[in-house]
Order: sequence, then C-alpha cells, then structure tokens
Amino acid sequence: MRWPPAATAHVLGPGAVGALARAGAPAGRAGRGAQRTRPSRPAPRRQARRTPAPRPPRRPRFLERLRQAWDRPLTAYYVILGTALLITLLGLVMVFSASQIQALRYQHPATFYFRKQLLAALLGGVLLLVASRIPVRLLRALTYPFLAFAVLLLVLVQVPGIGVEVNGSTSWIAVGGSFQLQPSEFAKLGLLLWGADLLARKGERGLLTQWRHLLIPLLPGALLVFGLVMVGGDMGTVMILVAVLFALLWLAGAPTRLFVGVLLVAAVLFTLFMATAPHRMDRLACLGATDPGPNDRCWQAVHGIYALASGGWFGSGLGASVEKWGELPEPHTDFIFAITGEELGLAGTLSVLGLFAALGYAGIRVAGRTEDPFVRYAAGGVTAWLMTQTVINIGAVLGLLPIAGVPLPLFSYGGSALLPTMFAVGLLIAFARGEPAARAALAMRGPGLRRKTMRRRVKSAPSGER
Repeated sequence: MRWPPAATAHVLGPGAVGALARAGAPAGRAGRGAQRTRPSRPAPRRQARRTPAPRPPRRPRFLERLRQAWDRPLTAYYVILGTALLITLLGLVMVFSASQIQALRYQHPATFYFRKQLLAALLGGVLLLVASRIPVRLLRALTYPFLAFAVLLLVLVQVPGIGVEVNGSTSWIAVGGSFQLQPSEFAKLGLLLWGADLLARKGERGLLTQWRHLLIPLLPGALLVFGLVMVGGDMGTVMILVAVLFALLWLAGAPTRLFVGVLLVAAVLFTLFMATAPHRMDRLACLGATDPGPNDRCWQAVHGIYALASGGWFGSGLGASVEKWGELPEPHTDFIFAITGEELGLAGTLSVLGLFAALGYAGIRVAGRTEDPFVRYAAGGVTAWLMTQTVINIGAVLGLLPIAGVPLPLFSYGGSALLPTMFAVGLLIAFARGEPAARAALAMRGPGLRRKTMRRRVKSAPSGER
C-alpha cells in the first residue's frame, strides 16, 4: 500500500520526512527503505586481452600438395619411369618426322631410320626391364667384365678393316648390313659402374680419406678410356666421360684442391686438342654466329638457329619443317632438337626440357636418399652423364656451346646411344625401387594383399552377383 505524502508527514512528522529526503530515500517508501537497503555490487574486473600468437604463413594448397606428392616413397620411381618413356616415345615421333627426307636422299624408304630406331627402342626396353630387376650384388660383380669388354671394343675400332669412319670420326664397328655399333657409348656405362664399385669398396675400408686411394687406379683407368676414345676423334664423348669422373670424385668426398688440380689438367688438355684440330677451332669460332661465314663453316650452327626461330610459339606443325629438306645437316641425330623447335614451337621444346629436368631431379633424389655407397655413386654418375649430354647437345643447337656431335639422350636417332642409355635408366629405376620406404610401399601392394582385397569384395557382394 502506498502512503500519500500528506499521510507520511502526519505520521512521521515534517522533520523526519526532510531527513529521509536528504538521505535519498523516496518519501512514499521511507519505512521500507529504512528497514532494507541493497548492497552495492563490486565492479567487474576487466580481463587483459591475450594477443594471439602469429600464425606461420600458409603455403598455397597447390604447392603444399605438390610437396606432399613429391615426398612420397615411390615418386622418384614413377618420375624416372614416366619421363624416360615419354622422352623415348616423343623421340620416335620426331625421328620419323625428321628423317624422312634424309632417307629418301640416300634412296631408302621413308621409314628406314624410324624402323631402325623402333627396333633399338624395343631392345632398349628389354634392357631397361632387365636392369630394373638386377640385384646390386650381381651388378657389382659384372662391373670389371663390362669395362674390359668396352675397352676391347675401343681397341677393335682402331684395327684396319673393322673400324668405320663416320663424319671424320673413326668410332664405329660394322655389325652387319646397315647396322653399326659405337663402342664409346658403352664405355660411358662401363667406366661409370667400374668407378662406382671401386670407390664403394675403398669407402668400406675407410681409404677414401687419402688422395692416393682416391685417384689410383680410378684416374689411370679413366685416362686409358679417354685416350682410346680420343684416338677415334670423338671429343664430345670425352667431355661426357670427364663429367662422369668429376661426379664420382665429388660424391666420394674429394677435397676442393684435388678438384682444382684435375680441372686445370682437363682445361690444358682441352685447349691442346682444340688447337691441334682445325675443324674444332672452326666449331669454336661459330659460337653465337648468325651468318654462315666464309666457306659456310657455320652453316649447321646458323641453320639450327633458323629452325628454332621459325617455329614460333607452337611451331609449323608436325612434319612441316623446312630445314630438314637439305638445309640442316644431321636433322634426325645431333640437331633433332632444332627440328622439334621448328615443328612443335617453343611449347614443344619447353616440354622436352621439362621432361629432362624432372628426370635429372629424380636421379639426384635417388642418389641423395640411398644408404648404399655403390648405389649413390652409380645413380649420381648416371644422372651426371644424362644431364651433361643433354646440356652439350641443346647448348650446341642454341649456339651457346661448340658442336660436339653428341646426340640428345633417349631422343635422337642412334641405336648405339639408345641401348646403354636405357640400361642406365633401368638402373635408376632399380635404385629408386630399392629405397627402404619404396620397398615397404611396394610390399603393401603385393599380390597377397590384392587377393585378400578381392576376397573381401566377393564376400560383401550379394550371393547372386558373382
């Protein structure tokens, strides 16, 4: 019940009402206000805001997925196998396109060179399969006989009546009919495997810390192979063999002073060989040439640039090359990359370069992740061989390096070059399969697991769906 102000003044008196008003209590609620007061609530405490920790920058999803895919155990195995097959197949297509006019000029069928290259690719596929399944212990046992066989072939090349001269270089042996064998291509593989096994054996005994054991007998054996190849006049192959030797020494942990000394000796010998051969000096003078020059000495180098320049972005079309009609010498062997640029354009040449880059990177990964010293030396040597030969060939076509007469691996025409190269790629595949993580991943895909999976599918299916 609410009392009016007049009644309140009558009961309490005017002084009490004034006191209550000064105290802040309403006049109508003086009695209840005097009996009960609300306690004051404390002010809530303000909590200090926590600053969140800075988040690490996120990679784009594509790059993250690409990194995860590359870190899988079987990635190197699939990359080596896939890139090698793609390069070989694309090479067959370009050999067929680039060699037709050359075959007709020599009164052969238009598919003459293509059929020979296809036969060599099939034989190389068998060698690749054998190499991918060969045990490492058996491979190491065959290194010395393989090198001895390669040296014997190099000696037979210089025997009159056996060796055949092609383009001023006596580096071939007539096998029968139109087939010829180039022993220097097999010497690359023989020197590589022998050097890898030799360094691995010395490393197991802890002898690689001494210069004497690093160089002997590796360097004398390599010099023997270099000399036999140089007698035939094949300096391009010698450059690749020198790169293989440097790769083996670097992987074995040779000191920098040793590298500098060997490099100086190689530079002196290179200068000597170049100065004593007029045709090599002419090739060196054609670096960056844009005009054939006197006596057309830079004809091949300049027309290789013409072929690349006329290709544009996407080329003139497969089979529509103009330079292969007698303008560009060796269009299906040393300068097949120029015909590729003319017919497939910049897109085709970049695709080829990307395939070789992926193959080289996968080879480096195999050499870096293995625990076996022999596998490390062999994989690194094979990768150095393929990448050096690729750089020499493409550099010559682009006019950045002198023409060395070196074919593009797995791509150019030539069975003698294709067979040992595919065997070397098979070794890379075997080494990639031999990684511990790759072996475990392949074991999970074994035939037992597939049969078990099929049994589960049969049991889960309805009874009438067999």
